[in-house]
Amino acid sequence: MKLLTLLLLIPFLMNENLLFDFNKNTNPKEWRIIDDVVMGGRSNGQFQLDTEGNGLFFGAVSTENNGGFSSVRHQLNQRNVSAFSKINIRLKGDGKTYQFRIKDDVSSYYAYITSFETSGNWETVTIYLKDLYPSFRGRTLDIPNFKGDFIEEIVFLIGNKKNESFELRLDKMELVK
Repeated sequence: MKLLTLLLLIPFLMNENLLFDFNKNTNPKEWRIIDDVVMGGRSNGQFQLDTEGNGLFFGAVSTENNGGFSSVRHQLNQRNVSAFSKINIRLKGDGKTYQFRIKDDVSSYYAYITSFETSGNWETVTIYLKDLYPSFRGRTLDIPNFKGDFIEEIVFLIGNKKNESFELRLDKMELVK
């Protein structure tokens, strides 16, 4: 009976579709903040877990000194995503627009990006991998969109060209066929 129970639980324990699941055991130090201070700006982002174990990306974006963005990123072991077409992200934003970015190779100078709007409520945002376009420093590159093979980095960025505070709560990210 114990073996049968274990066999029935295996699909739930080993969710191959799960890209990231925030919970109270998540190490927030696995997520790194990069703000416009790297180029002289004054934005200030922070990342921590909230009391429920969700990832909490928050702070203030400043356009002073030609700044204007804050990001949080996570490097993961190379993940083959060729069998999937989209990513569902359960999150709660603040009504602002954010960018979702991925890198297929962490050493690449560019990322594949798309923007999404938040409603202020818990929701699931769907990102279609084929719609992620290559960009570097705000400029779209003349190379193909994401091919959907590998992901090595996940990034959330806010940069709406204005001074604003922000708060984005993250629950989980799942790959969908």
